[in-house]
Amino acid sequence: MRHRTRIAVGPVQFRIGSDWRAPIEALDRLYAGYPKDMARPADATVRLFAARPWRRWLRPSVHIGGDFIVPDALPLPLSMGLLAAEMGMNLQVALGWRRHMLLHASAVARAGRAVILSGESGSGKSTLAALLGEGAWRLMGDEFTLIEPASGDALGFPRAVSLKNAAIAEMAVRVDPARLGPLLAGTPKGDIRHLIPRADAIAAMHEPARPALILFPRFGGAAAIEPMAPGEVFVRLTEASTNYVALGEAGFAALARLVRETPAFGISYPDSAAGMALVEQLWADAAR
Repeated sequence: MRHRTRIAVGPVQFRIGSDWRAPIEALDRLYAGYPKDMARPADATVRLFAARPWRRWLRPSVHIGGDFIVPDALPLPLSMGLLAAEMGMNLQVALGWRRHMLLHASAVARAGRAVILSGESGSGKSTLAALLGEGAWRLMGDEFTLIEPASGDALGFPRAVSLKNAAIAEMAVRVDPARLGPLLAGTPKGDIRHLIPRADAIAAMHEPARPALILFPRFGGAAAIEPMAPGEVFVRLTEASTNYVALGEAGFAALARLVRETPAFGISYPDSAAGMALVEQLWADAAR
């Protein structure tokens, strides 16, 4: 490809190529603080390309390719090239990673133990994890949490956090503007702006943490905590894992161990402050 870069996030080494310079420059700014090892073989390849040569210049549209593709996926305008690159990175991990069990979940850690937050898009898990990561917690990841099948430990995947809509303004008043990427307005998921994790979270992204809590957040309604039965947690996490079936027996054993050893709760909260308070309350209870 005409333009390319390398990015390492957690255990995954990405090779990203593009027909256009702008998406690569945006990625390099967003991931400037992440390690780069140009000699290490790539684990995942992302390609941003024009389906027709003239589409590089005339109404340029970005198709997402790489080791794995989604057939018939619609392209994005070049103004959303950074979003296309992030989507491509997530796609390659979701469809191709087999070394760990993948959970579509955010995670934060403290004192070597992790809180895993799983839920559907819009549940508030990414915003809640990002806010906790600005305090006494280490942000482990926004998009994926990786579970080591042999040990049961959680591993970090602290890519840039994809803030959406109202969460953008909420985080903008809390962090240095230099840690925020460009505003991508009017995407298929609304307005998006990426948050660069704190330097200490990036530096510690290879440090495992033992799962201590599994939370299923739901933004909206009165503050509430609901204990969840292991059977329900198991089913929800199979649905949240992109490679549970592909891992076979190892995936079943890893997930069964996680559910058996880790207390799980559903939490509802009306605002971010209430959500963070519920996490702290459950964390204190688990430590007793």
